Amino acid sequence: MYRDFGDVDADVRQAKALLAAEIIKLLEKEDLSTRDAQVRTGINHSEFVQIRRANLGRFTIDRLISILGRLNQQVEITITTHPRTTDSSPMAS
Repeated sequence: MYRDFGDVDADVRQAKALLAAEIIKLLEKEDLSTRDAQVRTGINHSEFVQIRRANLGRFTIDRLISILGRLNQQVEITITTHPRTTDSSPMAS
């Protein structure tokens, strides 16, 4: 999604969004409020509020993975790389 907007850090933002979505899905599946999640994990409920609001700027990928770990989840990451494509079409003068 972020690549469509030409974001320089699109891959990082996409990874964070996917991790946050897993956290949100787990909270909903287990019917956990942010306060319940705090009790279970020791992570301040305000962090769960920020994740639910998709305010992910202050979160690192490793922090989101750590939160999933504290929610008793194992995270498996698969990485695929390929050269970036660039638009080489001539500019109109």
